[in-house]
Amino acid sequence: MNNIVFSFAVLLIFAIVINAQQKPKYPLADDVSTIDGIMDASYEVVSSQAGVAKQWERDQSLHDPNAVYAFQQINDGKPRWVTMSLKEFHYLTDEIYAKSDFFESEVNREVRIFGNIAHVWSTYESRLKKNGPVVKRGINSVQLYYSQNRWWIISWTFDRETDQNKIPKSFDRN
Repeated sequence: MNNIVFSFAVLLIFAIVINAQQKPKYPLADDVSTIDGIMDASYEVVSSQAGVAKQWERDQSLHDPNAVYAFQQINDGKPRWVTMSLKEFHYLTDEIYAKSDFFESEVNREVRIFGNIAHVWSTYESRLKKNGPVVKRGINSVQLYYSQNRWWIISWTFDRETDQNKIPKSFDRN
């Protein structure tokens, strides 16, 4: 009888340990409990050195399952807006930046909240070395909603700065 109880206890402990290991590590409470947290996490997940995988599992935990990304692409001098799923955005980012360092940081943020929805204007800078020169700047327009005691990103649209499309002073560094 003691062997059966001991065996059962060992199996129970083993099952608890296995179950604990299978629980997802994301979302992190600090990532999704505030807009500051979710925006900081968003920049952290896309930044890494060459050959180091982006934190896509963490990024996925920040977004609604139906979240979309949109950006303007210029082909033959003509602008075209591209809209894609988060999974497609991850794939495209890996295709472009997997073999090089890529670091993006926020330089200014403007947040507007009404009820359970929020809009964030987030000015960014991109670098191809951790502390290297800025190679690209732009503005992210991020829409979020609050549900289940956390913030969710539902859409992320961005546009790059160009000679013809300068970042306004009101959106630049504070």
